Amino acid sequence: MKDTITLLKECNALLEGHFLYSSGRHGDKYFQCAKLLEYPDRAAAALSGLAKELKDAIKKGSLKIDLIAGPAMGGILVAYELGRQLGLPAVFTERDEGGIMTLRRGFEIKPGQKILIAEDVVTTGKSSGECAKALSDMGAEVTALACIVDRRGDIQELPWQFFAACRVEAENWDKDDCKLCKKGIPLVKPGSRRIT
Repeated sequence: MKDTITLLKECNALLEGHFLYSSGRHGDKYFQCAKLLEYPDRAAAALSGLAKELKDAIKKGSLKIDLIAGPAMGGILVAYELGRQLGLPAVFTERDEGGIMTLRRGFEIKPGQKILIAEDVVTTGKSSGECAKALSDMGAEVTALACIVDRRGDIQELPWQFFAACRVEAENWDKDDCKLCKKGIPLVKPGSRRIT
């Protein structure tokens, strides 16, 4: 079986250049995981190792999950595929008219439900944090975060257990310290989030 990085490269999902991430940080690599997720067989293969790791943690008792939630857009298909492989329901949060992450479309959360947040790529965990807040405000307990690509580097630790299909060293900087801006390399914003 091919590893996740190989699958990402085969789908042209790994881009190099000067990118504005949804976190507001700048970086030299961008993972367009939608290029991987458009192929159900490749998505299943890329997430199978991660699903196994989650199943093992559940079996050992170190992780409890009742539901998987993915923040729109990047987390929707990841949540679905992990839900399929784990035999769990999967929902998604999305931004309302005011830009606040919320649960809509008739999805329901029961108080005390244990939630796994599923993402495509994690840099700072900002989208995951917004998703977690929306779900926690409804009485759920976020127990873990899982993603296809962990590109956090030396960014702060996250408040939940963390699982990733692959970890990639990708430099990223605060916009004021961006090495690529200082070199005058044009900035590209490929993601869907509006950044203010």
